[in-house]
Amino acid sequence: MIAELGTVLDRVEELIAVPGGELDVAALAREVHTTEYHLRRMFSSLAGLPLSEYVRRRRMTLAAADLTGGTDDLLTVAVRHGYGSTEAFGRAFRAVHGARPADVRRDGGPVRAQSRLRFHLTVEGSEPMDVHVHDLPAFRLLGPTVRVPLIHHGVNPHIAAFLESLPRGTDAALAAAGAQHGGVPDGPTGTLAVSDGVDPDGTEGSMLTYQHGIAVPAGTPAEVTDLPGPPGSVVIEAIDVPAGTWAVFASSGPFPDALQDVWARTATEWFPSQPYRQRPGPSLLAAEYDWSDRSAPRAAARLWLPVERA
Repeated sequence: MIAELGTVLDRVEELIAVPGGELDVAALAREVHTTEYHLRRMFSSLAGLPLSEYVRRRRMTLAAADLTGGTDDLLTVAVRHGYGSTEAFGRAFRAVHGARPADVRRDGGPVRAQSRLRFHLTVEGSEPMDVHVHDLPAFRLLGPTVRVPLIHHGVNPHIAAFLESLPRGTDAALAAAGAQHGGVPDGPTGTLAVSDGVDPDGTEGSMLTYQHGIAVPAGTPAEVTDLPGPPGSVVIEAIDVPAGTWAVFASSGPFPDALQDVWARTATEWFPSQPYRQRPGPSLLAAEYDWSDRSAPRAAARLWLPVERA
């Protein structure tokens, strides 16, 4: 995957050299023999920013060089870098550099230059990863569900507030429903933290669907009996998951730091060295953890990611 990402960086440089060039991520993914979803996920995980944002920063870096080292008028510079008006160019320029184009031309700065990225393979993995790969049938996820913003580091306060809002006894009712309907053969068990609809670019602040749920056979009714609280206070929703392959990563340590470390290592160590790529679908966290106990210092968990053969 490192060589493929090098090709992506080459294509970005070719793109920004062409006036008005548009990034076709789907075509780029086909060129490097992967999917758009996996390319976006891997790039953002390894680079620390979405591919589209990298292109924008590189484009505005070249635009700043044109302003400080050239004599072309502002409209000519704007059109060269893909903008039809000085107003649209100025907004994009300020978003990257924090200054107006006219000010940068007059004062020579300040500018925030984005250097060209280079991905290098480093020998890591001295700490083994506990990974299993399973083929699962189609199944269904049931549980209370909420939309929350993506937070990269630390406890997500929106998820924490949602969990604390659930009446005591919700977990017991979910567990009873799971036992009643039976689980998924070789699938995740217990109460799950489900993240679905995550932005492939992993943009912090983008919205995702979070569910505190259980895995049950496909077609199971979207209902859980004996829920605590007044009727309707806990709403059960369903997420249908198609049959497919899953990679399961074990994590143990301080919560959520150990889990976030495993997330990072899937991108930096596991996917680049394996014949798999991540496919669209929910990620599942099965934790040996009391979700209502915010003071628990450590947790053992298994992270389930949907994958496919590359």
